[in-house]
Amino acid sequence: MDAQNKEVAALIEKIAGLQAAIAELPSLSPSPEVDRLFTDLVTACVPPSPVDVAKLSPEHQRMREALIRLCSAAEGKLEAHYADLLATFDNPLDHLGRFPYYSNYVNLSRLEYELLARHVPGIAPARVAFVGSGPLPFSSFVLAAHHLPDAQFDNYDLCGAANERARKLFGASEDGVGARMKFHTADVADLTQELGAYDVVFLAALVGMAAEEKAKVIAHLGAHMVEGASLVVRSAHGARGFLYPIVDPEDIRRGGFEVLAVHHPEGEVINSVIVARKAVDAQLSGPQNGDAHARGAVPLVSSPCSFSTKMEAGALEKSEELATKELAF
Repeated sequence: MDAQNKEVAALIEKIAGLQAAIAELPSLSPSPEVDRLFTDLVTACVPPSPVDVAKLSPEHQRMREALIRLCSAAEGKLEAHYADLLATFDNPLDHLGRFPYYSNYVNLSRLEYELLARHVPGIAPARVAFVGSGPLPFSSFVLAAHHLPDAQFDNYDLCGAANERARKLFGASEDGVGARMKFHTADVADLTQELGAYDVVFLAALVGMAAEEKAKVIAHLGAHMVEGASLVVRSAHGARGFLYPIVDPEDIRRGGFEVLAVHHPEGEVINSVIVARKAVDAQLSGPQNGDAHARGAVPLVSSPCSFSTKMEAGALEKSEELATKELAF
């Protein structure tokens, strides 16, 4: 076995051990042990790695899918915990920095906006949908407050309790950002005419956790979004695919979109970002029009700037004072 194969085998063995330990936890609610295991997991997955999750054995594929679901469940419990904590303040929006990864939402949302602005020049959406917003819709809040100040945001989540928490924190205001943020409990598969109203749709990383589920969601969006509307999809690359689903740009193209750009972060940002546009019929017809995107060519792009990751290892050490100082709008 050569050195690269040994490196990959050792990484998979370590991740499998962490997955087994996490699966045995009595609860995924925030605790020192939960924090330690997930910090170890992120630390193992963030560095560049030659691992290709598409080539994993069936056993390790099952382990990876189970791990992504555990990450999703833990993330949901962490956000619910902090949503309840923030709700105890008279002015919750003044205390968002208490959430240990708030700065990472800010950075990821800024990255998405700058990639969108780069590849869809002059974009000024009136209506935006965020699918998979959760109990702490920081991404929508950051985009609405800092990047898209004239847009109405509709946030969709399957969980009614998550939407109630989000609405209590972000949707109570009758003016300002809160007045532009609405929350809906719905499965994206049940949305049809609604999707035609949006200029941009953001698809959260954990909506459709298996490849087949994600492809189905994207195809549904493609069937109901209007031509020319933009789609921003969160994905993962390399070993980070043990934390989040990897989206194949070809699935996006087959779903009826022109893939404009794919960005795989080189630093500590976990999520890759894919920017696409609902194609017109001529673009879907294939190579005869000479369009590179229509032929499936995907431009890999550099980041507008360097950001931290949502699940950055060691982020629990950040103080509220530092976070709020860095993130003040």
